[in-house]
Amino acid sequence: MSAEDTAEPTLAITEQAIERVRGFRAQSKDPENQALWVEVSGVSDGEYVHKISLNAVHVARQDDVVQRHGDLAIVVPESSVEKLRGATIDWSHEQSGFTFVNPNKPPAPAELPMMSPPTAPPASPPIDAPPPADLSGDVAQRVIQVIDQQVNPAIAAHGGHAELVAVEENTAYLRLGGGCQGCGMATVTLGQGIEVAITGAVREIARVVDVTDHAVGTNPYFEPAKK
Repeated sequence: MSAEDTAEPTLAITEQAIERVRGFRAQSKDPENQALWVEVSGVSDGEYVHKISLNAVHVARQDDVVQRHGDLAIVVPESSVEKLRGATIDWSHEQSGFTFVNPNKPPAPAELPMMSPPTAPPASPPIDAPPPADLSGDVAQRVIQVIDQQVNPAIAAHGGHAELVAVEENTAYLRLGGGCQGCGMATVTLGQGIEVAITGAVREIARVVDVTDHAVGTNPYFEPAKK
């Protein structure tokens, strides 16, 4: 059963962000029926991780929230409604991506109960402790591990995949393929999902750059400048 439109919006969206979504939507198949889906996909560094995508509005379920902004419908799945209540979506020209201001915070992890320390065993002759094992590994290999274990399983549902091209200083260069190449929401996927996952797991990486040639995809999200 599909969701009904709600009179009270769960979140706000700026005019700049609405225009960007309309631009992405215009390049998709069946744009009139495409809605902006907004949800919380996880937690990183004590903050919610936000995911936005385009999908048909009619697949929203009864308990999902559907709010209207002119001709644009925004769908918030039931599981994310309280996590996004009062949030604002904006578009950042500096970051070339969507930004979120969300007053809601994830609940703090439960503290483990204090346990009495065990009784110390009888003293034994001192021995030389072995050096701690180096589990950090190579930066590029750890980035690949995040891509294989977190990123690709997440975007595989949309027919996409990502691969690491290079790591230089604090920047990882990625190439998107499959359903992500030429996708109108590729910038959103990179900035709000992939970059958050990689920079959150690999502290040496501060920036993720997309080197995909999206112009040759089936649905490019930019056009070459007209001469």
